[in-house]
Amino acid sequence: MDPTTDNAGPTGDPGTARDALEALRAEIAKAVVGQDPAVTGLVVALLCRGHVLLEGVPGVAKTLLVRALASALELDTKRVQFTPDLMPSDVTGSLVYDTRSAEFSFQPGPVFTNLLLADEINRTPPKTQSSLLEAMEERQVTVDGTPRPLPDPFLVAATQNPVEYEGTYPLPEAQLDRFLLKLTIPLPSRQDEIDVLTRHAEGFNPRDLKAAGVRPVAGRADLEAARVAVAKTTISPEITAYVVDICRATRESPSLTLGVSPRGATALLATARAWAWLTGRDYVIPDDVKALALPTLRHRVQLRPEAEMEGVTADSVINAILAHVPVPR
Repeated sequence: MDPTTDNAGPTGDPGTARDALEALRAEIAKAVVGQDPAVTGLVVALLCRGHVLLEGVPGVAKTLLVRALASALELDTKRVQFTPDLMPSDVTGSLVYDTRSAEFSFQPGPVFTNLLLADEINRTPPKTQSSLLEAMEERQVTVDGTPRPLPDPFLVAATQNPVEYEGTYPLPEAQLDRFLLKLTIPLPSRQDEIDVLTRHAEGFNPRDLKAAGVRPVAGRADLEAARVAVAKTTISPEITAYVVDICRATRESPSLTLGVSPRGATALLATARAWAWLTGRDYVIPDDVKALALPTLRHRVQLRPEAEMEGVTADSVINAILAHVPVPR
């Protein structure tokens, strides 16, 4: 498949789809340096029909990452800057009166897209945050009693700043639980940062991805074929029990006031399955569960205040649980 030709199209073959999705890393690397884990997480979320919370300080290319992914997958993308005065209708759309027809017509909001970048989602009040709940869970928006389906695929990539809390509205647990993954975007290594500056010195423009050479390497048919193949990936009863044991251990941890719900256990099973398929297997092994445990579970647990004061983190608690829960053979 040559994605540069006009008449070319994805074949929908599972093997070809895996190769195409693997090619995303190299393609996105033309615009974003050193963020392979985040790229993989976004692909896993697309395969599982889930959503992603991106956490990182300003300036680590969170927006560019989502835009590059949309370009490489040839998907539509829109960005909403969440602010304290943003209204729910600014996200979902609203009824607009047409003076010519003397009727109200629906004006779709930016949520009607494939990849929605909800930038700094914790800077808007809960009323507006909740406008995304129906879209994320039901993949539709109801306005004036009429449900309006969203396009497929549909993914919300929400960003938040982990170090600045003044003027923010932390996401409630019920909404955090709607995100399949929470990915932390770290500061680049010294060499990666040198590469970023070198690219900019050579004329790289992050607003012009075509000039950077980012081109479509996969499409909707590849994504759909991949989802079908992921759904056929075998999960043994032992792996299912292993996932349950991990999640139940979070509910018994003395460092946590809130453990992982059954929805979280289902999410971990789904992400491990997608990761197994991406790595070339048609069955899930314990290492797949371990690989996705942190991004899938870290936002679904709540630390006790005294544990936080002692420097305990959600990641350290989950890592300790992974070290102690017996691994199936």
